[in-house]
Amino acid sequence: MFELFSKSSFAFQDKAFLWLLLLIPLLIAHYLWHEKQGKRAALVFSDVRQVVRARQGRLKEFRHVVFAFRTIALVLLILALARPVLKNQKQIVYSEGIDIILAMDLSGSMLAEDFEPKNRMEAAKEVAQDFVRKRISDRIGLVVFAGKSFTQCPLTLDYPLLLSMLGALRAGSLQEDGTAIGTAIATAVNRLRTSTAKSRVIVLLTDGQNNAGEIEPITAAELAAALGIKIYTVGAGTQGYANYPIIDPIFGKRYIRQKVDVDDATLQRIADITGGKYFRATDYESLKTIYNEIDLLEKTKIETEIYTEYKEEFLVFLLPALLLLGLEWILANTRFRKVP
Repeated sequence: MFELFSKSSFAFQDKAFLWLLLLIPLLIAHYLWHEKQGKRAALVFSDVRQVVRARQGRLKEFRHVVFAFRTIALVLLILALARPVLKNQKQIVYSEGIDIILAMDLSGSMLAEDFEPKNRMEAAKEVAQDFVRKRISDRIGLVVFAGKSFTQCPLTLDYPLLLSMLGALRAGSLQEDGTAIGTAIATAVNRLRTSTAKSRVIVLLTDGQNNAGEIEPITAAELAAALGIKIYTVGAGTQGYANYPIIDPIFGKRYIRQKVDVDDATLQRIADITGGKYFRATDYESLKTIYNEIDLLEKTKIETEIYTEYKEEFLVFLLPALLLLGLEWILANTRFRKVP
């Protein structure tokens, strides 16, 4: 179980009160009309010299602040009556979860450019990243191998981290070249053996035959089967021959034709032993289709529950309104008091 998202929004529960805001322009118009009429009023004095000697108040030009306070306070009171609330919506996901290890071949032969317009490595990285993005609540780890095998990323829900690590993979980057399929399976099994997930899966991609490591692929597959771990195997490479790039110090990059030696029989046997499935990818599109099929085969059962919390926010409007009304009353009865 985990919280998938939390979204906050502001709303008014009793929106009918907002119609009262239409009275505000009328009050302002009435006030302006009253001010205009007030300028025509006159007082009778017995001696105009008293008027001449009278000092003009410095605060005269600020007399409208009383009406402004009253108007703003009225607006705030109407908004408070409309029951403003802060809605916090959360989606809780209940998931049984699947633990998945992606085992990626980094041998030099993964540079072969038969998955146009990409080489095998770039194509494998891209489809693996798409596979990760489609998962929601599954822990996914990454094992890489060539002549030896390493855990690049342990089981995690931190998908951005895993995607970054997948993007950084480079064929031929491991110190010892080769294809240690059995060792890779053993490393992945070791990562999954203590998992309590309802389903534990290894997706192994390679383009060659097992020619390194101390553990035979079939032995490693039997170990996985004994622990209830399923293995989906993917053989990457076209049928026949593929263009393999080499860097010549004199002539630069050139290509040689290299025989594709995917061990279909062994990969099929590994999948059969563990209850998985074997796929053969001969181009980029077929590789994408394979990972989409694995995604469908290993769907996680997810139940979601959405609930909304409401927090009353009327005090945000009511308290300033009361403060402004208090100031309006004080000013109206002191500095801006009108003579009867």
